[in-house]
Amino acid sequence: MKNLIQHFFEIPRIYKRLITLLFDVVFIASAMVLALYIRVGFEGAKAYLDKETLWLMSALIPLTLVLWIRLGLYRAVIRYLDVKVLSNIFWGSVGSVAVLVFLSFTIRADLPRSIPFIYFTLILIFVAGSRLFVRGLINAQGSQTRKPVAIYGAGSAGRQLCLSLQNGAEYRPVVFIDDSSQLQGTTVADVKVFSPEYLPELVKKYQIDKVLFAIPSASSRQQKDIFNRVQALHIEMLTIPGTADLVSGKVSVNQLRTVEIQDLLGREPVAPNTELLNKCNLAKCVLVTGAGGSIGSELCRQIVALKPQKLVLLEQSEFNLYAIEKELRELAPGLKIVPILGSVQDPALVDGVLGSYQIQTIYHAAAYKHVPLVEFNVVAGIRNNIWGTKTVAEAALRHQVEHFVLVSTDKAVRPTNVMGTTKRTAELVIQDLAKRSGSTVFSMVRFGNVLGSSGSVVPLFRKQIEQGGPVTVTHPDITRYFMTIPEAASLVIQAGAMAKGGEVFVLDMGQPVKIVEMAEKMIHLMGYDVRSEANPEGDIAIEFTGLRPGEKLYEELLIGGEVEGTGHPRIMRAREDSMGERDLNDLLAHLEKQITTGNIQAIRELLEKAPTGFHPITPVADLLWCHGRGESKSQEEVRLKLV
Repeated sequence: MKNLIQHFFEIPRIYKRLITLLFDVVFIASAMVLALYIRVGFEGAKAYLDKETLWLMSALIPLTLVLWIRLGLYRAVIRYLDVKVLSNIFWGSVGSVAVLVFLSFTIRADLPRSIPFIYFTLILIFVAGSRLFVRGLINAQGSQTRKPVAIYGAGSAGRQLCLSLQNGAEYRPVVFIDDSSQLQGTTVADVKVFSPEYLPELVKKYQIDKVLFAIPSASSRQQKDIFNRVQALHIEMLTIPGTADLVSGKVSVNQLRTVEIQDLLGREPVAPNTELLNKCNLAKCVLVTGAGGSIGSELCRQIVALKPQKLVLLEQSEFNLYAIEKELRELAPGLKIVPILGSVQDPALVDGVLGSYQIQTIYHAAAYKHVPLVEFNVVAGIRNNIWGTKTVAEAALRHQVEHFVLVSTDKAVRPTNVMGTTKRTAELVIQDLAKRSGSTVFSMVRFGNVLGSSGSVVPLFRKQIEQGGPVTVTHPDITRYFMTIPEAASLVIQAGAMAKGGEVFVLDMGQPVKIVEMAEKMIHLMGYDVRSEANPEGDIAIEFTGLRPGEKLYEELLIGGEVEGTGHPRIMRAREDSMGERDLNDLLAHLEKQITTGNIQAIRELLEKAPTGFHPITPVADLLWCHGRGESKSQEEVRLKLV
């Protein structure tokens, strides 16, 4: 029987419509005969089935079918039967009764006056009931393979999601969860609403392994609280898009996505200051260095929305430049976008770009930011992060660029690695130029890790979880500040517009996050258990690999601790010491000399003596230097595994 039903559902739709039409013919005729039988009994019905009544029925059937075809009863897919289709069936039945009354007067069929009312009731039951019955068979057939899920939120978004899933083939909503006491105990779309306190019991009862979050208007804090509550049950959670995307029509309510770790940060969004966003970008000629990187590309996306006169992209990776240029041309077809392939370390190229395109604003995001890789490639890190910044900034001064904004990092504060030290030195370069600048406004924006960047742990953890683990964390106590890439880019633009000259802006990163806790939450949110000594039957293990070269347990955002507020709640202004021009030039000259000789140990000693606060916690790890000094193959392999 099951196979027969399945075979029927798989036949072409045109044959299904013909079968439905044939059944309706039987329903119309049966409703007419049964109406007579109910009204006058079996013997009386035989007496009424005379020539006029048979003519009436022979005309009633095709006229009713034509009416129903025009109403679209045979275009509707029974699997997705909804209120509109049932409404059409009701009015189709009314129309059929009207045809019956009209024909009875025309043909002068002597029928009892109650027949049309009985006929209406029967035809409505037959036609609507048959379709609902078939839909029930389809749902029963599909429910055996669909996964049971709970929907968190019984509001309008939850109801729409439930209806979409009920008509789908993947998930079967079995319960609603809602915090509203007014909704608890009620039934929404044939699914009962429960209080969150019953969720653990419901998960066991219905074998739920997914909770679908359907409250797009919930605040970040509310989302975090709900996600933490569900995460404790070690089941996967999916969420529908936010309210803004739903209203704009970019996405629909039934488009689910995995809950991301940024959803758990609990940071309430702060509306950007339009005046600050426009100040350095609207109708300006803007240059973004490192335009294909995580921060650089997001800066470009936000800048094109601010309608600059032209946007110049400087990027040394051919593929990254191609990808961001293609994306931006689709986002802003009418905007002049100039892709420049090259390095910020090339003075002639940088001078040519600034002179040719009359650049007014520069966002300098080009940098090597991966801590272990810079430890292994010290010279490349210094040249790119220090001399690259110096090259672009000095060119900006010569060409009288209006604004120069350096994208810095929290690793520049009391650095324990070469990368952080190069970024702090780059800040010193900008601070020195700011003192000597008469026209260009120089500023720096310092912030922590961004979620989803090329060096972020989030995509690494997700990949490791998908592969079955283990998830690797360097140390059980390591913490980091985190911010989303779009928020960081928006605040960089706004901070740069606040600058008067030489400021170090610090972004409010919220509370630091323990990396091991982040790993545990990601494992739980993806529907797995953490395997540990306390839970040896868990799915994914967490392994501690040890701190990598130059890595410290926690990051800071301030050196001196002195900070003052600005007009923006997420942007602060730090008071940081700077170097004199002569001392800075001496430091850079000595660095250049040691770079030429390739003496990494001497470079390390110079950086330690510089006023950057550099206190290395690991020995020199530069691969070429160590290899040249006879490092064993096993030692080199150990270093490479720590990347």
